[in-house]
Amino acid sequence: MKKLLGMSTAIALVAGPGLAQDGPIRVGAAVYGLQAEFMQIWSAALEEHPAVQDGMVDLTIFDGRYDALVQQDQFETMITQGFDAIIFVPIDIEAGATAVELAHEAGIPVVGSNTRVNSDLLTSYVGSDDVVSGRMQAEMVLEAIGCEGSVVILEGPIGQSAQIERLEGNQEALAECPDVTVLEQQTANWSRAEAQTLMENWLTAHAGEIDGVIGQNDEMALGAIEAIRAAGLDVDDFAISGIDGVTDALEAVKRGDMNSILQDARAQAQGALDVAIRAVRDDYEPMSDIWEMYHDMEWGDGQSAEYNVPWTPVTEDNVDELLERRS
Repeated sequence: MKKLLGMSTAIALVAGPGLAQDGPIRVGAAVYGLQAEFMQIWSAALEEHPAVQDGMVDLTIFDGRYDALVQQDQFETMITQGFDAIIFVPIDIEAGATAVELAHEAGIPVVGSNTRVNSDLLTSYVGSDDVVSGRMQAEMVLEAIGCEGSVVILEGPIGQSAQIERLEGNQEALAECPDVTVLEQQTANWSRAEAQTLMENWLTAHAGEIDGVIGQNDEMALGAIEAIRAAGLDVDDFAISGIDGVTDALEAVKRGDMNSILQDARAQAQGALDVAIRAVRDDYEPMSDIWEMYHDMEWGDGQSAEYNVPWTPVTEDNVDELLERRS
């Protein structure tokens, strides 16, 4: 069973966590926001986990609305209501630590997924290395422009781990191309609309100067493409990259408008739930098939400190197959 909640209100104080050995395991997934497609894919994958489908897990997904205070309130609600485990996708790497500490003090295991929190109290983390993706996506742009010219960078929400780590990867790649100038660098908060507005302004301020666009997620890269078209310019004159492999980006890669790297939301979400269940039930064996898909990501009795889901560059050879999975 699954429930979806936004700003939550505590209902009743129960005896506390750890009561799920004989009944459904109550798991809350606190995600930073559900406005964009990637977290919608992540959340849908969580709902499709076999343990949710067969009733072993009673799942509630909380929409954090891109606000650290909302996420903390939701943690307090889950603690009050005696959830057995929490999966956490934080909006802020630092602010989320307080929420994790509150759950830890209440004896509720917290498994991180997708974005990181600066806390050593997590039971485990299931996600992907954003430094690697940031470097990969920047290299795609830099190779296309021959390591010369000028680029702009559309960043994620400032203070979220993906923004911090992808920027680190961007900068590692840029350091290898000293003849490339970064004309602008600003957050568009993972938003296609915000990115379109920024790119419209940059195209005016730097007319004829921008060769490449490094969008730290697909939504922002797609917003840049819309701005380029709205300005009457040719998308083919720009090297553009994003990250996530959302559906519109896969279509754009197929058209030759941009490059993207698939972040496997399904593996992150279902892997995190398997680990969360294992934190509650000692005899649990993983039910998701993602452990068979990624042989290098070993289950390890579900107690490893970190599980690293690999990145998959989207190419002409695999884009149709990736689109088929979405249909």
